[in-house]
Amino acid sequence: MVASRTPLMAGNWKMNMNHLQAIAFVQKLAWTLKDAEHDYDKVEVAVFPPFTDIRSVQTLVSTDKLKIGFGAQDCSQHDSGAYTGETSAEFLAALDTKYVLVGHSERRTLHNETDEICQAKVTAALRHGLIPVLCVGETLEQREASDDPASIAVAQLRKGLENLPADAEIVIAYEPVWAIGTGKVATAAQAQEVCHAIRVELATLLGDERAAGIRILYGGSVKPDNVASIMREPDIDGALVGGASLNIDDFSSIVRYTQHVGV
Repeated sequence: MVASRTPLMAGNWKMNMNHLQAIAFVQKLAWTLKDAEHDYDKVEVAVFPPFTDIRSVQTLVSTDKLKIGFGAQDCSQHDSGAYTGETSAEFLAALDTKYVLVGHSERRTLHNETDEICQAKVTAALRHGLIPVLCVGETLEQREASDDPASIAVAQLRKGLENLPADAEIVIAYEPVWAIGTGKVATAAQAQEVCHAIRVELATLLGDERAAGIRILYGGSVKPDNVASIMREPDIDGALVGGASLNIDDFSSIVRYTQHVGV
């Protein structure tokens, strides 16, 4: 890793935990990390709860002055209007939401979100001061059908960042779809190969200096026993954690990866 890129450990809760459970979880996570003397300036921590939990998490974080950040799992490409069931980035910004996931593989596959929709959501998020976490990655079929394992992620990245403002702050999350929730995980070398290709493409799109400062996360069955090896790779700056982020001990251990033996 480059010292100027602060690692980010992001917990994507998906459709789990109601607002009361969210409050209890964030409180316990904060206590656990405090007891471990975690330095948030060295490793940033954020949770991505369901929409119904965000207000509760925001109130807790604000009232108790917690250093845990939070984001939304999605946002609409529209600011307002007749879009039943959607949530505007403007509404999220009013709740002090810092991040928003865009193009998570489950949104792409279950809700048929195209690269064009993801690009519109990135633009909407930035328009309201949110930091989009653009998710890119390939299915097993796509990986096996291509001689270039990074080609799908790079193509999704290129489209998702079209017309990006010069001063935009973004995060990229590489999540091989075949490794999400399956128990399978890309080897550290496989993850690094694609994350390096992503950084090369970022340099092409945005210039070397900006590319060097953008954080690239790895997501796909990240656990306490594999996070240290993943985080040793030079182009990986954190993790987008799914199932393990619902367990206090597992997620706090992932956050404190620098304390693992061999790091």
